[in-house]
Amino acid sequence: MATAAVATAAVLAVRHTTSSSPEHETAAAGTASAAPTPRASATSAPAAERPVIPLADAFPVHVADGKGGTFTKLGEAALKSCTEPDSVGSALAAEIDAGKGCLGESIALYKDTHGNQFNLAVFTMKDPQETVKLVTQLTMNFNDYEVAAQAPPPGSGLPTLPADSGMVQAFTGQGRAMVVGLGQWSDGRTSDYQELVDHLQPLLTSVSKNVARYETAD
Repeated sequence: MATAAVATAAVLAVRHTTSSSPEHETAAAGTASAAPTPRASATSAPAAERPVIPLADAFPVHVADGKGGTFTKLGEAALKSCTEPDSVGSALAAEIDAGKGCLGESIALYKDTHGNQFNLAVFTMKDPQETVKLVTQLTMNFNDYEVAAQAPPPGSGLPTLPADSGMVQAFTGQGRAMVVGLGQWSDGRTSDYQELVDHLQPLLTSVSKNVARYETAD
């Protein structure tokens, strides 16, 4: 199991959740009707040379879930590249390599009040047009998980969910940056996908707004 470079005391271990097991195939199909419409803009960032958004700017420590609860950040990391085998799937890596390139990938792991797990990843592309392309392609292939989930750090009190756990995913695009959100129930169950998608949205929206603000700042 590979460990990502860390920017906090908590180490995030990247783990794959893709599986060909019948249980996971059922989970992926369940995500289909729950997948939200992708949002992406081809608007160029005002500063093409701008570095990747700092971790603290992208990922708040706490985010309200809109229902009286709170998402809490367990860890964050800046990866060495956007195509590390333990971080992304082969199809997404090939798309990134075929384009103009990616400046970097940042990841964060959150839990909610009930111990459900939520992963966020921000890919900052060199060309904002490629952000639109990637968001569209990934959303169309909603049952193909090309972004790895992260194992909870020691001391978090959360279990490392098995590879065949149910999962939902959603994507947004903000200038050069693609934001990927993954959600899993605390028990890994393969049901109630629409509820899980709805629960993921406030966190995905918060991070996406932070990224958009950074990408469009003068």
